[in-house]
Amino acid sequence: MNKTQFTRRYYSSPKELFSDFGYMLSQRKFVRKAMREMISDEFRERLMMVVTEVNGCRYCRDFHLKESLKSGISEAELAEILEGRIPKDTPPDEYQALAYAQHWAENNAQADPQIWQNLVENYGQEKADAIQLVLQMIRMGNLSGNLVDFLLYKISFGRHGLVENEERFSIIK
Repeated sequence: MNKTQFTRRYYSSPKELFSDFGYMLSQRKFVRKAMREMISDEFRERLMMVVTEVNGCRYCRDFHLKESLKSGISEAELAEILEGRIPKDTPPDEYQALAYAQHWAENNAQADPQIWQNLVENYGQEKADAIQLVLQMIRMGNLSGNLVDFLLYKISFGRHGLVENEERFSIIK
């Protein structure tokens, strides 16, 4: 019997979940400023979609695809993100942040210190921190959604909770 394995990243321990939750609580005063004043809706959705593509959360993907389209991001740009690429039409002032987001997500929220330093030098400490906050927020959503799917996978003996590539990479139906 050829059983498919659950390969998406999820919270594998309460400590990991509580650590991320604690970080968000410690940043709660900065969240409003970051989300309303420092990071535009389009930029935020691009960041969130890049991280979600890496982590593969179907719930976040579906929600943020719709939000991305509402914010003005084109279907063509979203298709590139869902293929794991930084879109060719990315605004030049956002490209480095999207590349950082992808690197950060691929390395389980552990960015190379030099890449982080480059982000800070390019955007300044406060905006780099705002970008990091957005990434942390979507990571929490991704890992939580994937945890739900992992539990579905386990209690259904592998019949539910997996996401096939075709479904994962489809644009809004």
